[in-house]
Amino acid sequence: MMRYLVKPSQKIKLEEWNPDDTCVFDGLKENAKEKLLSLNKELEGLQELFFAEHKNKLLIILQGMDTSGKDGTIRCVFEEVNPQGVKVACFKVPTPDELDHDYLWRVHAEVPAKGEIVIFNRSHYEDLLIVRVHQLVPKHVWSRRYEQIINFEQMLVEEGTTIIKFFLHISKDEQKKRLQARLADPKKMWKFNVTDLEERQRWDEYMEAYEDVLSKTSTDLSPWFIVPSNHNWLRNLLIAQIIVKTLKGLKISYPDSVENSDKTNIL
Repeated sequence: MMRYLVKPSQKIKLEEWNPDDTCVFDGLKENAKEKLLSLNKELEGLQELFFAEHKNKLLIILQGMDTSGKDGTIRCVFEEVNPQGVKVACFKVPTPDELDHDYLWRVHAEVPAKGEIVIFNRSHYEDLLIVRVHQLVPKHVWSRRYEQIINFEQMLVEEGTTIIKFFLHISKDEQKKRLQARLADPKKMWKFNVTDLEERQRWDEYMEAYEDVLSKTSTDLSPWFIVPSNHNWLRNLLIAQIIVKTLKGLKISYPDSVENSDKTNIL
């Protein structure tokens, strides 16, 4: 798993990261469904424990180009968890009210509380990606946001939040196949938007923007993982493994059922 971790200050060139890479799970494709089910069950138990302890907070950030599998990751990896303790936040075009505030205002409102796991389906990093590619604000404005976001995430960590960030890395050819599949399948056609094609024309600009995000904002406190995502089964397994390992590392435990009382005198 560590082969996919972006080290602090590591200069990233995405052409050097193979979105078709499956070597970490060589020989597991045939058993991927069973392996993921096992990880789902393990995650289910850990999430219940996490919620019951009501101490830690976990923020999972999913970023990637259109069709990279953000929705599929959430659906497959978190299939077994209790929705009481897991929330998904999606960040679309800002509303007029949100635009009247700083760009992190709406994000801060969605971060996890104690005992919660929150998944960002896109995130505050859109303000370093789409804003840059479409020149929605001047460079001197978006360029200072790298440091602002690092400081924001550091504050969250210091207040008890664990942060894991995943970039779902697909190839341009794979995106083409997935867009075509949406158009060919009546059950998926609703996902297709003509703007997807417009954004695809800016592929190289987005790759450059992502390279800067990954290079400049992966820290020891809030690391990025570049997840090869041309194969859905591998993407799901890798992300599930990293999340399970992270939760285990928190050494969570069930709290006493009744605090500060003589349990022998309850009944």
